Amino acid sequence: MSSIIAGIKIPDSALAMATTEYIRDVESDLLFHHSRRVFLFGALSGERKQLAYDPELLYVGAMFHDLGLVEGHRSDDERFEVDSANAAKAFLKPYGLSDDDIEQVWLSIALHTTPGVPQHLRPNVALVTAGVEMDVLGIDYAAFSTVQREAVVHAHPRGEGFKECILCAFANGFKHKPDSTFGTVNADVLVDSEPGFKPMNFVEIIRKSPWIS
Repeated sequence: MSSIIAGIKIPDSALAMATTEYIRDVESDLLFHHSRRVFLFGALSGERKQLAYDPELLYVGAMFHDLGLVEGHRSDDERFEVDSANAAKAFLKPYGLSDDDIEQVWLSIALHTTPGVPQHLRPNVALVTAGVEMDVLGIDYAAFSTVQREAVVHAHPRGEGFKECILCAFANGFKHKPDSTFGTVNADVLVDSEPGFKPMNFVEIIRKSPWIS
């Protein structure tokens, strides 16, 4: 597999290679290839917008962003994004990164399903979300050339059933802790996949709080 895809070089530092090996071993083909596409689309977004991002940190964030969906890496009560971010933080500690770098990776993962916020933060945070939004939602699809899209998908295929398969991976990753989806896009996934699921309602929680008025 080429180390340059759509003009983007896959990071090959010791940390990046360890990240690739680790994620390849624990994630399904679906999530691994999705995560690589997230890096590539995120990096392409960064190049197009002329953002000063760190490819290595972006790579780690992209590769770890869905780990919290995987059995053995998901908690009983935290949002899956937080599980993923915590796993990345623990993985990074032996590599001597600064607290600031680790925090950027943590935020890039923890906020990747929180619309409207990451794009206002630093590039390494914003671009993980940009990559996710492109690969899952098709946001800014037309901003990528046909050549870029085809190169990325050729290297890391989506497969014909990616849309439904990724929805299934989401649901399986957090259906055991439905309350963790409160206030997030993940609640929509459970409404679609779990018969009888009724998400918590923010308005009802306010009205039923113990305050008198």
